[in-house]
Amino acid sequence: MKGRKRKPKIGLVLGSGGARGLAHIVVLETLDRLKIRPVEMAGTSIGAILGAAYASGVSGAELRAHAIRDFRNRTDVMTRLFQTRVGRFVDMFQQGLANPVLVDGEGILERFLPRPLPETFAELSIPLSIIAADFHRLDRVVFTEGALRPAVAASMAIPGLVRPVVYRDRVMVDGGAVDPLPVRAISGEADLIIAVDVSRAAAREESERIPNAVETGFRVFDLMQAALADAQASENSRPIYRLKAPVEGFNALDFFSAKGILAASDGLAGAVEAIIAQASAT
Repeated sequence: MKGRKRKPKIGLVLGSGGARGLAHIVVLETLDRLKIRPVEMAGTSIGAILGAAYASGVSGAELRAHAIRDFRNRTDVMTRLFQTRVGRFVDMFQQGLANPVLVDGEGILERFLPRPLPETFAELSIPLSIIAADFHRLDRVVFTEGALRPAVAASMAIPGLVRPVVYRDRVMVDGGAVDPLPVRAISGEADLIIAVDVSRAAAREESERIPNAVETGFRVFDLMQAALADAQASENSRPIYRLKAPVEGFNALDFFSAKGILAASDGLAGAVEAIIAQASAT
């Protein structure tokens, strides 16, 4: 029909950033409301988790309701986390620096997603690329086919917290270490790319307080991811709309602040609507 606006073909990138990645849900809800389905998606870490759920048919609204409900009861969350623990306290003495609280990534997916993930990438309704890091080869790994759950578990294997994944004869850890905002993984027919960046934590006032080991590790990881995201976001020939979620005040493990993260991210909806309107008019 003459004068009818064509909906743009969107490539959607969901970046890494731990709990701050709950901001991705606002973008997914907005696309649902606009009745726009991405033609391709790419995700790292929390972006891989939510991207896999969404590409398997879980709506943005379902993900919001689930996140708010799931992280309301601290006792229940800690019980489920304990059920995924693979480390043993005796390991500290028998294996030197082994981590007694290490958890299993596939166990996390099983207990914390609203429904089980499909077995394979082929069962997804949206083509999806998942990014992980090869621990030994110091290399970026992109999964687009085969078994889905080990790929997602590899992408979310935060060093020191989630057990590394051995898959296809490779030992892999969190993809945020090599590609926290994987715009390069969008290779299909997208007209433009919307990349949601949740990598940054807030700057702090100077202090002489010495951080503990966990805080230090996550803070350094945040710093590294933010620097990589800045460097890599420009490496694409198509238009890239990089949305920086305003969630700097939250830390990577602030999942109990799900409501606050979602509320802080509400402005992303208007940004996505403006991008779609502009693209549809051209």
